[in-house]
Amino acid sequence: MSKTNYLLINTQIALMDLPDQRYGGLIEDGAIAVQNDQIVWIGQSADVPAPFNTWRQHDLQGALVTPGLIDCHTHLVYGGNRANEFEMRLEGASYEEVARAGGGILSTVTATRAATVDQLVAMALPRLDALLAEGVTTIEIKSGYGLDLTSERNMLLAAKKLATLRPINIKTTFLGAHATPPEFKDRADDYIQHVANQMLPALAQEGLVDAVDGFCEGIAFSPDQMRVVFDAAQKLGLPVKLHAEQLSNLGGAAMAASCGALSADHLEYLDETGVKAMAKAGTVAVLLPGAFYTLRETQMPPIAHLRTHQVPIAVATDSNPGSSPLTSLLLTMNMAATLFRMTPDEALRGVTINAAKALGLADQTGSIAVGKRADLAVWDVKSPAELTYRIGFNSLKLSIFGGIIRD
Repeated sequence: MSKTNYLLINTQIALMDLPDQRYGGLIEDGAIAVQNDQIVWIGQSADVPAPFNTWRQHDLQGALVTPGLIDCHTHLVYGGNRANEFEMRLEGASYEEVARAGGGILSTVTATRAATVDQLVAMALPRLDALLAEGVTTIEIKSGYGLDLTSERNMLLAAKKLATLRPINIKTTFLGAHATPPEFKDRADDYIQHVANQMLPALAQEGLVDAVDGFCEGIAFSPDQMRVVFDAAQKLGLPVKLHAEQLSNLGGAAMAASCGALSADHLEYLDETGVKAMAKAGTVAVLLPGAFYTLRETQMPPIAHLRTHQVPIAVATDSNPGSSPLTSLLLTMNMAATLFRMTPDEALRGVTINAAKALGLADQTGSIAVGKRADLAVWDVKSPAELTYRIGFNSLKLSIFGGIIRD
């Protein structure tokens, strides 16, 4: 269907917009007026203003409408797979042992460097389609498996091309500081300088970078090394975010917060000092239960501290070939509830309004509000809690992206 003026009626609406109400406010027997790609009115069906009653109506027969889902942390573009490492871990090897043995990120680097842009697109499309089928309308895609200028460029070009092939809003994140490549072995500081002074400026000038990320961990880079990259990003006017406190507590989240980071992600080993720093800066906590599950971790993120200090909590698939080969955001919501004890309300906020905040997009999407883009998901459920409750079940009835209805 092309863009037009229409009215969605006979629906339950989870606004996700009001911080002090469950599911951001629920409207029973609601209606939503959409003009072109924007929401122009929301309310109860009995209160629809006269001008909108002349528009084409779509009776949703009591279905639930939520904002289109947002997967705010993925590594969707890459070459090859790491099923062999999955076997290694099941036989007792740790994530760090696999990485130090030459596996992990660097094994994916080899496969990614060997792929063309078109090949990367072809490999990523099935993964993207799986997310689209679950009502995802916005996704972040990171680079980080190239680790040289040409290959990082190819990853970002592939991510941009995906947005021309599917009805999806894609934000690209430069993750050059993901690991030290073989050609910089034992020269991590030199590689960080290369990322900050050569790779990032070149890719930013080409318009391929929406944000900048890094992996702050004992097997990757220190907070001081990441600050070099963040300083370069800020000089270019680019927002930053950070993989932090996944395997240990290096203080990366607090450092990222001091740089005004959009988000700090993983956070299993985050302490209350780091939580307070994130709260003060407005940095979103992005939790990634898929990696927690795949790596069989036992250290949970500090959910209680995050709640106490009112840090917004987002949830994402972390879709990647090694630690989270996951392409279901609905399953991720269930994992967030069962593994991290998040409530269904928190889980849905985590893939809508808080995920939008983690991408700097809360003024455009992530909630159902007048003036926001009409990115919506319609579900054949009675209650919003069903979206988190079910395991391996997709209740999507239809998806709306930029006002265009897609069955």
